Amino acid sequence: MSNAVVFNPLPQLGRFLNLCGPTPLVPVQLTRDAPLVWCKLEFLNPSGSTKDRIARYMLEKAWRTGELCEGGTVVEASSGSTSIALALTCAQMGLRFVAVMPEGVSQERVLMIRAYGAEIILVSRESSIRGAIDTAERYAKQHGALHTRQFENPDNAEAHRLWTGQEILSQIPHGMVHAVVSGVGTGGTIVGLHHAFAQAGCPTIPVAARPVRIGGGGAHTEIECCSFSTRVPGVVDGISKLYTHAALPGLRELDIDEEAALQTTRALIRKGFPVGPSTGLNFCAAEQIARELGAGAQVVTVFADRMERYFSTELFSH
Repeated sequence: MSNAVVFNPLPQLGRFLNLCGPTPLVPVQLTRDAPLVWCKLEFLNPSGSTKDRIARYMLEKAWRTGELCEGGTVVEASSGSTSIALALTCAQMGLRFVAVMPEGVSQERVLMIRAYGAEIILVSRESSIRGAIDTAERYAKQHGALHTRQFENPDNAEAHRLWTGQEILSQIPHGMVHAVVSGVGTGGTIVGLHHAFAQAGCPTIPVAARPVRIGGGGAHTEIECCSFSTRVPGVVDGISKLYTHAALPGLRELDIDEEAALQTTRALIRKGFPVGPSTGLNFCAAEQIARELGAGAQVVTVFADRMERYFSTELFSH
């Protein structure tokens, strides 16, 4: 019996994919009297979002372990940036990609995914992301595809712990982060970053931003929080197995008016940052935390994706 090792070399990835990170970390202050927030410009990644990091990390690892080889198929439930990132990564690695998405997503995202040669399976809007996940799981079993399972795959958070978090620690003054703020879709970003900062000895407060609709009399009525909300897409409640209080000691959950998140997004765009609604949500929450912590606090958030995938949405209706 031969004990020879079968070598499964990674494909010669195009230079474009290899440019995924490091992205700049810049201090942003919308007005003179506003607090300063440190912002990781993840929209500068190859497909235009922070999801390029998890797509590349998960697929390269699967390739090394033999779960994937050239011509293999990858499937994922995602209506937005993760599907776009996986479509680009699969295109460069010689893989087939199938995105499972709820109906009603913006046409820009559909066009971008298909432009990279990927296929799309639509589930009913009522099924939402849970139905998309179930469909992706069935597809993987029926077709022998790799289901990347972004909502539970620990490699999602690990990509940010090993990669994004280390970049931030090397970029921010004195290597100190007092708070990290992010909306929660899969939870991979906030979990991975917080673990990176905590392991480096930073007393970092993890803050999850949640978009809500401010009702009459100041009452807070949560929107679909936000299983692909047309107002603040990509923030999902109760789906992630990565995002737990146990994974994030000291977690704060901060409600942000969804209209304020959109207005903040527009203000950031006018400042020259071509971002989408989840970035406005992140920044709005980060400003609030920075005010609470006071002068000298270094609060970090992520500018998650680019604006062009939202041209047909409410963000650009004003």
